[in-house]
Amino acid sequence: MACRTTRPKLELVRIVRTPDRRIVIDDTGRLAGRGAYVCRTAACLTIANTKGALTRALETPVPTALLASVDLGPDADPDIMQGGARGQK
Repeated sequence: MACRTTRPKLELVRIVRTPDRRIVIDDTGRLAGRGAYVCRTAACLTIANTKGALTRALETPVPTALLASVDLGPDADPDIMQGGARGQK
């Protein structure tokens, strides 16, 4: 979403606005509701939130505390944003 890089679903985190309007992290990829996929990097999560991409995609504000709780995974480097829209770094 933020860096516009194509990745396998397992490398992304899904954030969902459930039908009862809660915002949750969907580890299963199957929760009902409006979802948005974001890379598991701190840079992408920060960009997606500060530029409003997550708010637009989910049609509601996303709590910063929720983004802080995202598991970045063992291979994620929080200081490097992986590739841009045209493969740029």
